[in-house]
Amino acid sequence: MDRIKKLFNNNLVIADVQLGCAGIDNQGAKILAKYLKTNTNVSNLNLRVNQIGNEGTQALAEALQINTSITKLDLESNLIGIQSAEALSKALQINTHLTCLDLRNNRIDDRKVHFLAEGLKTNATLTILDLFDNLIGVVGAHALADAIKMNAA
Repeated sequence: MDRIKKLFNNNLVIADVQLGCAGIDNQGAKILAKYLKTNTNVSNLNLRVNQIGNEGTQALAEALQINTSITKLDLESNLIGIQSAEALSKALQINTHLTCLDLRNNRIDDRKVHFLAEGLKTNATLTILDLFDNLIGVVGAHALADAIKMNAA
């Protein structure tokens, strides 16, 4: 995690951060989130295939409510829980810069996607939400469809 601190403390130009398969857990995600709150250079953050669960995702979502530079966040194959989905929903309602959110393979079910759908109702900037390889059923699909309809109005 010291490397993460050094990366963000000294970053003046790095825009693309690739930390996939890096063994990042909730604690590591919290450290990242702390620096993302003030970082204005990173636009692409890849955190796929780590062990980021509710606490880490909540911290990242809080950072997204403040951060004005991240346009792409990849959380594929992490541990998105109910609290994570709720926190991401709140971030989507506030954030006006994120255009791509990758949540593939996170065991997101109808309950979790309901929260994400709430965030989509008012978000005007997200153009890609990748939910491939999750557990979304008919109820979740309807919630997403309704959110998209409401967003387009």
